[in-house]
Amino acid sequence: MALVDMKVFNQYLMEATAETLGQQVEKFNAASNGSIVLTSMNFEGDFFQRSFYSALHSAQRRVDRYAAQSSASATALAQIQENSVKVAGGFGPISFEPAQMTWLQKNEAEAIAVISGQLAEAILADQLNSGIAAAVAAISNAAGVTNDVSASAGLSYSAINNTHALFGDSSMSLVSQVMNGAAYHGLVGSNLTNTPQLFQAQNVLIVDILGKPVVVTDAPALSEAGTPNKTKVLSLASGAVTVMDGSDVVTNIETSNGQTRIETTMQADYSFGLGLKGYAWDTANGGKSPTDAEIATGSNWDQVVTNIKHTAGVITIADADQ
Repeated sequence: MALVDMKVFNQYLMEATAETLGQQVEKFNAASNGSIVLTSMNFEGDFFQRSFYSALHSAQRRVDRYAAQSSASATALAQIQENSVKVAGGFGPISFEPAQMTWLQKNEAEAIAVISGQLAEAILADQLNSGIAAAVAAISNAAGVTNDVSASAGLSYSAINNTHALFGDSSMSLVSQVMNGAAYHGLVGSNLTNTPQLFQAQNVLIVDILGKPVVVTDAPALSEAGTPNKTKVLSLASGAVTVMDGSDVVTNIETSNGQTRIETTMQADYSFGLGLKGYAWDTANGGKSPTDAEIATGSNWDQVVTNIKHTAGVITIADADQ
């Protein structure tokens, strides 16, 4: 690889990364039943704000045609605002020596394929882990959508079913579940054997259990060390988590002298928007360009819809050791 080819290398690396990430996103969205949506949408600035009218069903009332007239309480026509937040990430630097390629008689296309594939997987994993962390934080911060049996019981399908019941007659709107590998294998061991595979990329697996897709990934937010150790299972509604990725990956490749051999480094910056159904990012408490810890803080996600059936979903928290 000649040093003059580095600019071309950089261009094709960005294109290959965007193409690879796009292919993985398309497969993931279909397999997860639309509960975690990775989109190509992007937005300017630190936050994306969307307003919509609140439900007016509470304005319905019973009328007695024979009673004396009395005043009726008014229901205000109001709007609700959902806030998404932009999250920034980086990849690298990755170092290699151009002479390595010529020594092994490899061309730049092979290097592009290796780097772009792993960069795309790293970005997808970051988006998924961040989305899960946000959902765990927001949902477990709301008592009405949390079923915590960790003080007395381990994870079971019955526990998950009781969690679904928190959505009442809207439980069928829960279209997928998210759990880690240990939880998944524990359920499989309980004779839940109908598990055709729908999608797999890096450390993410989506299978079908009893007609509903289950996203199996060892996202850090799905377990909590302590006494007891806890496992967490999300049961999500359609559009529960939205990741807005405008493919704004910026890569830079530099070649430098000064060492015994010429060295090249590659580094990338990227960003994506993150939003939750029924919750708004608290722009005052959470702030701009949040850290992982801030994303995973429940009080940074404010429930903005009154009815929990219109939120992202429910969560089961169980003793991981039972």
